[in-house]
Amino acid sequence: MTNNFDYDVLVIGAGPGGYHAAIRASQLGLKTACVERGAVGGVCLNIGCIPTKALLHAAETMQASKHAAEFGLTFSGQALDIARLNGWKDSIVKKLTGGVSGLFKANKVTLLTGQASFVDDHTVQVGDKTYTAANIIIATGSDPAKLPGLEVDQQQIVDSTGALVMPDPVPARMLCVGGGVIGFEFAQVYNNLGSQVKIIEFLPSVIPGADADAVKEFSKIMSRQGIEIVTQMKANRAEKKSDGVHVELENVKTGEKTTEVFDRVLVAVGRRPRTDGLNPEQAGVTVTERGFIPADKQQRTNVPHIFSIGDVAGNPMLAHKAMKEGLVAAEVIAGKPAEQDAVAIPGVVYTNPELAWVGLTEAEAQEKGYEVKTGVFPMSASGRAMTLQATEGFVKMVVEKDTDLLLGVHIVAPHASDMLAEAGLALEMAATATDISLTIHAHPTLGESILEAAEASHKQAIHIVNR
Repeated sequence: MTNNFDYDVLVIGAGPGGYHAAIRASQLGLKTACVERGAVGGVCLNIGCIPTKALLHAAETMQASKHAAEFGLTFSGQALDIARLNGWKDSIVKKLTGGVSGLFKANKVTLLTGQASFVDDHTVQVGDKTYTAANIIIATGSDPAKLPGLEVDQQQIVDSTGALVMPDPVPARMLCVGGGVIGFEFAQVYNNLGSQVKIIEFLPSVIPGADADAVKEFSKIMSRQGIEIVTQMKANRAEKKSDGVHVELENVKTGEKTTEVFDRVLVAVGRRPRTDGLNPEQAGVTVTERGFIPADKQQRTNVPHIFSIGDVAGNPMLAHKAMKEGLVAAEVIAGKPAEQDAVAIPGVVYTNPELAWVGLTEAEAQEKGYEVKTGVFPMSASGRAMTLQATEGFVKMVVEKDTDLLLGVHIVAPHASDMLAEAGLALEMAATATDISLTIHAHPTLGESILEAAEASHKQAIHIVNR
């Protein structure tokens, strides 16, 4: 395909979307290069998904050890080594990013290092060199959104990147501005390691997009763990003083203002697409007012041979969405009949317990005109959950009443993200609640709670009283 071009495919960005696209393109016989100005793996591997989960695991383990005496296991000399914790987290990142580099070599993907900038619709400048490509995939990702009045210094006032570096000592008082996934995950990390944590959210509810019942249950559990949650509250400004960061908080409903003092403030109010230095206008590519580069179901931009995937293409900004879009773009370029046609994209808050969902919420289903029935199975009735000392939460299934078609699954439970895979597959295959209830699930497992929820939707659950 190369003809007079240097490459068949040039991918800009080596995050989850970008490296998936580059590897798949090369697997399909296309001469491929990938440009990365930082470390391969993007935000996800370096300063996002992976290191965050490492900290969550460490903090969860520390918290679990405090309750182990309940079943006869006691520890002596327990201590938190911050330097070792940060080093362990960084070692995982190093292994994974090294793995991506190895995959590039194994799949004959050329890695170009530097800032990519469009010269025209087939030419990209990287450093002092230019490269041409028949097709270009934009996978530049996103950056943390800024909040006026709270200037991030990555010490006392941090974004998600700064929050990954655990200070020594752990801050006594922590404020998370933003009640989304990032806010809650870091809130639990710091809370479990000893911080007094407060989350504020501008909207009336936290975790927008998740089912209302699941969010209510999740919020109760987080509150019981010691995390203070305040909705309809905003942070106007912050001032660093000798005794901490003084933050002016304002009640959105009443306008009442108060000032509170914290040792560390996390700004977690979302993310914005990253296009700085890219100059997509040089290629005639449309960019929205918010900075996104929109794409169709085949991930094509308004310029047919230029594709956009991942965070820069639009919400939801999720690594697994980017991965799928990267594969679609590569396969379309290779002439395959691919498109992004996912029935549902899963969402997860990786706390303990996790909040995970896929498909429609009960409210969304009703808004779309479905007459719904629900099945709810509490984790307190799960034998496996009891053995894990994790009986808070539930599985909620949203089902169309007449056809029994599965519409959505919402889980508050340990390992909910792993349990969710079955629900995602069921939605993609247009399964019914009956299909799930007829499927033999291993016992005792957390996964059989999905089976129980399906049976509850028929009022035939065995291990709870059907109402």
